[in-house]
Amino acid sequence: MEVHFTPELEEKLNDLAALSGRPANVWVQDAIAGLVDELAETQNMLDRRYDEIKSGKVKLIPGDEAFARLLERINARGSQSA
Repeated sequence: MEVHFTPELEEKLNDLAALSGRPANVWVQDAIAGLVDELAETQNMLDRRYDEIKSGKVKLIPGDEAFARLLERINARGSQSA
């Protein structure tokens, strides 16, 4: 696999490699591995939530009701700090 970076990003990566003593390709591999792990976790969480909604375990809240609840919480916090 080949990955191309903008000159600016490549310069930053090379600077980081020079400062740290770790090769640039190791930084890229670590960054991508972390990103892939996060994406997999997010996908698993979304799959679980979808299954919970589909099974009826979790009830959906209409958008306008959710927004009203959020505004109530914001207003309550604002009045607590005053």
